[in-house]
Amino acid sequence: MRDDTIARNYAETLLTLARKANDLPGWGRRIAEIADAMEGDVRLRRFLESPSADAGQKNAVLAKAFADAPRNFLRFLQALVTHRRQMLIPAIAIEYALLVDQVENRIHARVTLAKEPSAEETATIARQLGTVLGKTVIPHVSINPDILGGIVVRVGDKVIDGSVRRRLASLRSRLYSGRATR
Repeated sequence: MRDDTIARNYAETLLTLARKANDLPGWGRRIAEIADAMEGDVRLRRFLESPSADAGQKNAVLAKAFADAPRNFLRFLQALVTHRRQMLIPAIAIEYALLVDQVENRIHARVTLAKEPSAEETATIARQLGTVLGKTVIPHVSINPDILGGIVVRVGDKVIDGSVRRRLASLRSRLYSGRATR
């Protein structure tokens, strides 16, 4: 089985446990923090992937490190170690976040503007995109003065280009094609 499929299966299990605990965001934060720590701390990553430390030793360290975490969350982490899947934690964290977005009818949109928007403008953009897309939209705003004005929205593989730069290019194209026919 491929690692992304395995990660997705574990993320579904984590989602089920988080639902039972009625804490989707809390469990998401925990798994994301562990994933970030694994990617940022070489010692932690080496310890978790080391064959010289057995599952019992790794699980004991996890029990101490996550003594304040919900019991089922800790047991989930320990099951990953026992089944030698601990190195999939970063992929599981990503899959978990995607599953929670599906459950909560959320979608992420990359929004490009020519200048920095106010908080109110960002909220308006999110609200209007939510109406169009039928989901709660979480905008990830980036600034690119080259678009001159307007907005460019990317949701998945779909692009909505309402930039002034595109409009000017379209107008220029129509003007040139009009000259070519005379």
